[in-house]
Amino acid sequence: MQLISLNTWGGRAGKEGLLAFFAAHKDIDVFCLQEMWSAPYEHLEGSAAGGMAINHDNIMVYGVQEISATLDTHDVYFHPHHLENYGLAMFVKKTLPILESGEVFVHREKGYLPDGDVGLHARNVQYVTIETEKGHRTVCNFHGLWNGKGKTDSEDRLRQSDNIIQFLQELKNPYVLCGDFNLLPETESLQKLERFGLRNLIKENGITSTRTSFYTKPEKFADYTLVSDGIQVNTFRILPDEVSDHSAMFLDFE
Repeated sequence: MQLISLNTWGGRAGKEGLLAFFAAHKDIDVFCLQEMWSAPYEHLEGSAAGGMAINHDNIMVYGVQEISATLDTHDVYFHPHHLENYGLAMFVKKTLPILESGEVFVHREKGYLPDGDVGLHARNVQYVTIETEKGHRTVCNFHGLWNGKGKTDSEDRLRQSDNIIQFLQELKNPYVLCGDFNLLPETESLQKLERFGLRNLIKENGITSTRTSFYTKPEKFADYTLVSDGIQVNTFRILPDEVSDHSAMFLDFE
């Protein structure tokens, strides 16, 4: 099974390039995407969100629908974490039998509306459980808390990791957890997940950056792919495509 995880940056690097990326990778079984829009929030035009102003003119505000049209061989599972139009999306090949799909909130609660910067919204983990020839496998998609203070530990981030672990403990089969964690490699928030028993494929493969040239800040880590016992990793790598300020992560696993 092949998986790509990508923070789409809301399509700000260019819609044409992003859609061409998905068209070129239609053979991928599962896409885990972050910063996905399904409709504009007109009342938030110009408001601060994640340290930048919302400008609907440079965002793919119908990204879910536009990517769905490109990936017509896939079913879309959309789980927003701010109101109803912005959050996490997974695209799964229609030929794969899905046993369960859902979400669990790990920072704040569904419907939480922050004061000030919209980027302080609630955070969830989205998941699908797939029936394979080797047994059931769960894929989890995650976009971790942004707090405007870098990617270091905070009480909320430590609690977020504890809540993720609590959810993972309930899974009865091997799983993959991937996405934009908004964490540096040395943080306790990330190491909690490693000590829980997850393999950090970014660390394991000596990856030195998960950002593209669109990202000019010095901290080059944000995205991670973690796997549990029972996941046989065939190939893991960072893709070279510059379609976001985040790099896409590719995983081939059994």
